[in-house]
Amino acid sequence: MQSTIQTPPTTAPASKYRKPRINTRLVYRYTLLALLFAILGLFLIWPIILTVTGGFTDSDGHFTLSYLLSIFQDPLYMQGLLNSLLIATCTTVLCLLITLPLAIIATKFDFPGKVAVSSLILVPLILPPFVGAIGLRALLGRFGMINTVLMDIGFLDPNGPGIDFLGGAVGGRFWSVVVMEALHLYPIIYLNITAALANLDPALDEAALNLGASRFKRFWKCTFPLIIPGIFAGATIVFIWSFTELGTPLMFDYYKVTPVQVFWGINEIGDNPRPYALVVVMLFVAIALYMLGKFVFGGKAYEMQAKASVASTVEKLPFGKGLLALLLFVGITLLAVLPHIGVILSSFAADGTWYRTIVPAEFTISHFNSALTHDLAIGSIYNSLYYAFAAMIFCAIIGIAISYLTVRVKIKGGFILDSLAMLPLAVPGLVMAFGYVAMTLEWPFQEGSIFGGFFSVLGKNPNPVPLLIIAYTIRRLPYIVRSTSAGLQQTSGLLEEAALNLGASTMTSVRRIVVPLIMANIIAGSILVFSFAMLEVSDSLILAQQDKDFPITKAIWEFYSRLGDGQYIASAMGVWGMALLTITLVGASVLMGKKLGAIFRV
Repeated sequence: MQSTIQTPPTTAPASKYRKPRINTRLVYRYTLLALLFAILGLFLIWPIILTVTGGFTDSDGHFTLSYLLSIFQDPLYMQGLLNSLLIATCTTVLCLLITLPLAIIATKFDFPGKVAVSSLILVPLILPPFVGAIGLRALLGRFGMINTVLMDIGFLDPNGPGIDFLGGAVGGRFWSVVVMEALHLYPIIYLNITAALANLDPALDEAALNLGASRFKRFWKCTFPLIIPGIFAGATIVFIWSFTELGTPLMFDYYKVTPVQVFWGINEIGDNPRPYALVVVMLFVAIALYMLGKFVFGGKAYEMQAKASVASTVEKLPFGKGLLALLLFVGITLLAVLPHIGVILSSFAADGTWYRTIVPAEFTISHFNSALTHDLAIGSIYNSLYYAFAAMIFCAIIGIAISYLTVRVKIKGGFILDSLAMLPLAVPGLVMAFGYVAMTLEWPFQEGSIFGGFFSVLGKNPNPVPLLIIAYTIRRLPYIVRSTSAGLQQTSGLLEEAALNLGASTMTSVRRIVVPLIMANIIAGSILVFSFAMLEVSDSLILAQQDKDFPITKAIWEFYSRLGDGQYIASAMGVWGMALLTITLVGASVLMGKKLGAIFRV
């Protein structure tokens, strides 16, 4: 009988039936991307949406334009909007007039003392104009330093009242606000213009020179069109900043501006929607002017075909011209630090001794003791340290994650994430603060809701601490994102790829490889976040409503509003803040060098 040999059934290759392997790295990355979108959506986009919808919704929840139209029909609100626009325009123009010559001289020429005076250009940033206004008032008052000098040289009658610089006769409070803000903000435009000039290809200028073009024509036809993006980047920040600046007009008692009108209306938003509409108008004006500049000025920018083909040469100025250049830098810097000098002198002046004298007749350090022992002062210092440190930690974590996904990984949707992270530079801080207040009136943050006791500003027992930390974090997030992004762009990803190929997890490679390589950038961005959060004005004035929650800037405002030695204690606290910002800005400048200008760019 013929036997049959049974052969085992053939099986298909195992790989044909193998389940596709899940790329866990992609899962982690997109999960992180979704988490970051959720954070920015909740604490950046939602407050803006609440503010905008609040201006178009009536008490029954229906769409209406009545509140918005009432803003344009109210002469007081229209005057405030016009004044705010004029302040922003004049401040921006004045900053450009100051910085454009300085940036060109610093980039194109070499002169004695250039390194020293170039580093001093950041000095005005060490004191917010909100605090600097205290010093400027001491200098420009009827019996202040300037009037005293004019009386001593015989220009004014020694027995007269002096010139009312802060009154309405000679421009008064309006120009005081403009000058104070311009002297504080011009370094932002300077950093952007010098960065733009440093990236130009000098071969273009040489080609124009060989064709017989004059120095002015070469600048106007070749250089200026190429640096328009840098000019616009800095000018945009300055315009929006000065348009929505709250503290400086408050300190100069100049109340007919939109930010101050919003500030006074903050306690009415539960019953009166007009403050919502006013914030909407301010937001739309800021965005409209930004977009107009983007398309009108930014659209005319020309791009270079490649990076600089030859190294840029710096012309050494003769002694006479070099001395003039040095004096220009020194003069602008001295003018910018005059308010700082006024704050310092006021902090050391004994009560009532700075009257019709150039400097105080008697000095004391008791105000500094009060600034460290007074319950409100010491409490506000502790609060600001706590808020700023927490914001710095959260900013560092979120900023590193955003930069890693957008620069190193280049994940899909990364461009949108990066744009959202930079949005706080374009959205007025006052709008964000108002939006956080609006959040506390909505579920789940309203009183009696799930998080009603955790987030609140206007309730019976307000708890604004989480909102202050969140506000500081979101408002200063662009600094850490730009700083860490610059670090990642400068470092190679080969070491990280090698670690991943050897089996290290993404978290391990980031912690052991990426973070140590960009630590200088992380530190630079973090100290900027910390220092600017310590002296944040808009969020502090609006969100902190009780003494126990006051940060430093709100305490300075409260002290300055009190009679007696209040303004001297406020000045002493301003000096402490000045010292802090000096240390942090110098440290950030040393760590980041010329990359520091990228932080102040939309």
